[in-house]
Amino acid sequence: MKLKELVNYLESKVPPAFQESYDNAGMQVGDPESIVNSVLLSLDVTEEIIDEADAKGCRLIISHHPLIFQPLKSISGRTAVERIIRKAIHKNISIYSMHTNLDIIRGGVSYRMAEKLQLRKTKVLIPLGNKLLKLVVFVPVDHAEKVRDAIFNAGAGHIGNYDRCSYNIQGEGTFRAGPGSKPFAGEHGREHAEAEIRVETVLPEYLKGIVVEAMIDSHPYEEVAYDLYRVENTIPGAGLGCIGELSRSITDADLIERLGKVFKAKGIRHTLITGRKIKQVAVMGGSGGAYIRKAISAGADVFITADIKYHSFFEAGNDIFLVDIGHYESEKPALEILDELITKKFPKFAVLFSEINTNPVNYSQVWQK
Repeated sequence: MKLKELVNYLESKVPPAFQESYDNAGMQVGDPESIVNSVLLSLDVTEEIIDEADAKGCRLIISHHPLIFQPLKSISGRTAVERIIRKAIHKNISIYSMHTNLDIIRGGVSYRMAEKLQLRKTKVLIPLGNKLLKLVVFVPVDHAEKVRDAIFNAGAGHIGNYDRCSYNIQGEGTFRAGPGSKPFAGEHGREHAEAEIRVETVLPEYLKGIVVEAMIDSHPYEEVAYDLYRVENTIPGAGLGCIGELSRSITDADLIERLGKVFKAKGIRHTLITGRKIKQVAVMGGSGGAYIRKAISAGADVFITADIKYHSFFEAGNDIFLVDIGHYESEKPALEILDELITKKFPKFAVLFSEINTNPVNYSQVWQK
């Protein structure tokens, strides 16, 4: 199939608009019109990953971490990123990345971490807000169903696990057709009253253009009366991090042992082990050191994340058990999500996992007195 077909599907499930402002998720290298028959999944993109994809016949790599973060002024091979791009182009391999948008969606990386730890009653730690709009449109009664169908099919009307959500109330709209108009009802120069339905629904901001276009195309009026409002509601389940509870309390030492096994973490950093009991668990894939206070205020006994700074361990104090399992280790579950997304829609499309460990951080056991 064409690469753009796969990309369009993935972006409908994991919108690039959800990514953080510093991020660069999306197409890194490649032609959307190219044909792809298989994909190699990897957390990072290196020259070795390009060679692996080529050896396995994959003309597409989907990574969690974007290859390109900073603007490029040349592609001469001077830097590692430039060399990777040159090799990908030479070998006709496309690269697409799904980063913080995959962290933020409902069921994203942090939720997968929670699943691996078998947490119950999970919910988002920091909900995603200011991304929703409310659409209000006035439609002649006999055309309301058609317009609703159009805006629902364009992506509006989703609230959590429910779709085609709207509120409808009947009233009367008035208008007077002026010179040059082509009124759906009424006569030129005379005020007309029309029985109408006020249709209200919600939509993510990134779909505004698509939904409004579908609404206008399906609406019988020459001039469509509608309003768009920004709403402060959060998107159910979407946001950064996740919090849930263990089926039974365990000690902080037992938790460290479990984390090592579940995430294959070889070098776990943490605050002092005191034998405290752990029940409420907050997790966040990647660099979560800035959200320690959020985990504390949410009532978590432990916050499991990565890239925690030295002074942040002081910040935790006795308020929470703080654990750094490693960036690579915390985000590796992202590849499982990508595999499930692709195979669910395209079961005959070959999805391969990279066999190369791209973790740049290594651990050595040293002598301790």
